[in-house]
Order: sequence, then structure tokens, then C-alpha cells
Amino acid sequence: QGYEGLVEGGDNIKQANWLSVSNIIQLGGTVIGSARCKAFTTRAGRLRAARNLVERGITNLCVIGGDGSLTGADIFRSEWAGLLDELVRDGQISEEVARQNCRLNIVGLVGSIDNDFCGTDMTIGTDSALHRIMEVIDAITTTAQSHQRTFVLEVMGRHCGYLALVSGLASGADWLFIPESPPEDGWEDLMCERLGE
Repeated sequence: QGYEGLVEGGDNIKQANWLSVSNIIQLGGTVIGSARCKAFTTRAGRLRAARNLVERGITNLCVIGGDGSLTGADIFRSEWAGLLDELVRDGQISEEVARQNCRLNIVGLVGSIDNDFCGTDMTIGTDSALHRIMEVIDAITTTAQSHQRTFVLEVMGRHCGYLALVSGLASGADWLFIPESPPEDGWEDLMCERLGE
């Protein structure tokens, strides 16, 4: 469950084996779970996470996520030495344990369906999201045609219109709204005219 698992510890942190990753390559989403973690935004939460990692001898993290996850990883990395010092002061770990775990190595991978990170053609998750969107569009297109109805489809993407634009192009959408190009005044009349045609 992301940082929530680090903070809570216990059974949330376990060693993966071949069985853990067997038969998952075709699945979209994350099999290890994902969660927004308010506790990790506080020093106290990061202190608990540090203790949970040190207790297991974990000093390497692979963080897959968006802006919040990667920002959290950078803060955690920059505070690591101070967190260990605090754990020693509080008597939660020994100086020897702190020395053995003095370095935290982090690899950050951009995992965002929004595809809104420069320096990469496609972020982790975008392809799966587009695949799901196209499945939905394929399913509702025949229904829309047989009932002679207009369907409105909203996709995720926050401030980035990539998913909407690509799925709109692939499906031959008649009208498209994306944040990068807000509609001009009078768009309602223009849209009704277009749909009327």
C-alpha cells in the first residue's frame, strides 16, 4: 500500500517471491496496492517508516508514482540520517544498527497514467489506461449507434489532456475537451451545430 505500508509496517512489508509475481504481467493497475498516506507527509510518520525499514535491514527503495510519491521519496532520502539519529536518541535502535543502515538508496520511476512527465515518451500506467479506455469506447459505441444516442465519456488525467486527446483521436470523437486548450466562448452553440450535422 505504498508509503502507508512503510509507516504501518507489520505484514505490509514482506519479501516477494516468484509466486508473488506469477501471472500478473497482463494485469493493469498495481498488485501491491496504492494509497494516499497522510502520515508520511509528517516527520513522525517518516520516522515510523524509517524504523520499520531499519528493523528489516532494508536500505534500497524503488518508488513508482507521481509527483507526491517522488517528492515524498526525496524528502525521506534527505532526512534519512536525521531520522536514524532520532531513533538512536530515543533508544529505538542502537548506534551499530544506525551505522549499518546509514545510507538509503532510492530509485524513482514515474508511474502516472496522465503521461505528464517530460523526458519520457510514455509514463508507466499510460498504456494500460489507454487500453481500458478503448475497451470502454468499443463497448459503448455500438450501443450509442443502435440507440442513436450521444455518449459523454470522461477520462482521468487531472491537468493533462493526453488520455482524452489520444482516446478521442482513436475513437473518432465528435467533440473533445482538454485542459491545455479550454473551450472558447460560445462553444455550446458550435458543439450543438456540429452534433446536429
